[in-house]
Amino acid sequence: MNSRIRIVRLMLTPLALALIGAGLYGAYRYGQHSGMPAAAPAAAKAGDAKPATAEDGRKVLYWHDPMVPGQRFDKPGKSPFMDMQLVPVYAEAGGDRGDQGGVAVSARLQQSLGVRTGEVVEGTLSRQVAAVGSIAFNERDQVVVQARAAGFVERLYVRATLDAVSKGQVLAELYVPDWVAAQEEFLAVRGMQGADVGSAGSSTPASPAGSLVDAARQRMRLAGMNDAQIARVETDGRVQARLAVVAPAGGVVTELAVREGMTVGMGAPLFRIGGLGTVWANAEVPESQAAVLRQGAKVEASSPALPGVLFKGTVQAILPEVNPVTRTLKARVELANTGGRLVPGMFITMRFTDMRAARSLLVPSEAVIQTGQRAVVILAEANGRFRPVDVETGGESGGQTEVKRGLTAGQRVVISSQFLIDSEASLRGVLARMVDAPATAAAAQVHHGSGVVVSVNDTGALIKHGNIPSAGMGAMTMEYAAPKGGMPKGVKAGDSVHFEFTMNKDFESVLTAITTMPAPDARAGAVGAIKGAKP
Repeated sequence: MNSRIRIVRLMLTPLALALIGAGLYGAYRYGQHSGMPAAAPAAAKAGDAKPATAEDGRKVLYWHDPMVPGQRFDKPGKSPFMDMQLVPVYAEAGGDRGDQGGVAVSARLQQSLGVRTGEVVEGTLSRQVAAVGSIAFNERDQVVVQARAAGFVERLYVRATLDAVSKGQVLAELYVPDWVAAQEEFLAVRGMQGADVGSAGSSTPASPAGSLVDAARQRMRLAGMNDAQIARVETDGRVQARLAVVAPAGGVVTELAVREGMTVGMGAPLFRIGGLGTVWANAEVPESQAAVLRQGAKVEASSPALPGVLFKGTVQAILPEVNPVTRTLKARVELANTGGRLVPGMFITMRFTDMRAARSLLVPSEAVIQTGQRAVVILAEANGRFRPVDVETGGESGGQTEVKRGLTAGQRVVISSQFLIDSEASLRGVLARMVDAPATAAAAQVHHGSGVVVSVNDTGALIKHGNIPSAGMGAMTMEYAAPKGGMPKGVKAGDSVHFEFTMNKDFESVLTAITTMPAPDARAGAVGAIKGAKP
């Protein structure tokens, strides 16, 4: 009877344990769905936790779930959030870092990865924007030459558009009949005065003859003659029937509206002259970079037609219009055209520089990892440790990026191989989640392999080997660190070797033994036996 009761108890015990386990799992799932974590393995309480010590002597600050790094626990165990073991965080030199997602990389591995770092510096970022555009006439340097009186074009000295002219150059001669009558009247009235009426202005205001002379002079002025032409008539005493049309400014003739033999009326436009001392460059700037543009900003321009020549200017105006097709903003730039080498229609490239920016923190642009939703840099710390840091970036120019938040001056960031470091950190997190045993126990496992030495030195060997199932490795060429006693003297490049290795705490492969094997042509049977041996 007692034996029968004992058997029933033994049968019930596993069933009871299964029911208890199912109840705990149901409570865990309920806590997940209700937004509350299930019972944690001794959640950290302020003042209650005492620093633990790992088997290798390192002090454990706390345990955490890498997927939920903000929650800390003072004891190891199963994560209440994920089906995995909690990961210890060790105390490093410098106190409790609280690194989230950090990784330690040995100096040897850093050299293999080609890790380079740069310093976070404080400086002024000269934001630059490159744009393209075309040359146009400076409309503020254009002049229009009109006929001051009705007449006939007798001679034309400029016969084609875009002919270069200089200031004061005679462009055409007009015969003006209306001037003949006005000048003859003036000379006749002045002759009636005799000796009492001298040159212009010599008569008194009360003299009737003097009033007639002033009236005749005014009629010449109304006919379109200027003061210089009137003075020439008074000095020479002869009728000046022809009008010389001169250029008021230098440049090129952009419009020619007259030909020889034509009749022109008073005020008719004859020529339009565009200056080339300064020109406009109409730049097409992307709408997203319009913040750099401002009136008065410095601009440097160059043209493929003039290699090696640099033109400097300033932004004269930013036109209040955005092209709906190209999404560009037009900026009007005034360039000094030394030698008149820039001509309208010429294609140019421009570089805008905004010097208004205040001092800020700058990092090399290649150090910033853009994930799409945030910007991250890998911060290099002491003892070969690296950790990712979220940063808020500003402008970028000349290979430097402005950092508004997340870093301080003097820190060092990784500017090359940061993706490899990030992959290294991710790999270690995966390995830690794949095994329930402590990392030290996993690292103590000895793995066996066979291969050919590619290169060897005092620090280790580069070995090309086949599959190593115990380490989860496929066929590859990999570098192995030297054993504690150093590399054996007899091992050289090209040797076929059988080797043993372990993984240290940094998951670096370290040789524990390496022996050479006979060459394939000497003892092919022995090599076949070694390859067929179970690792």
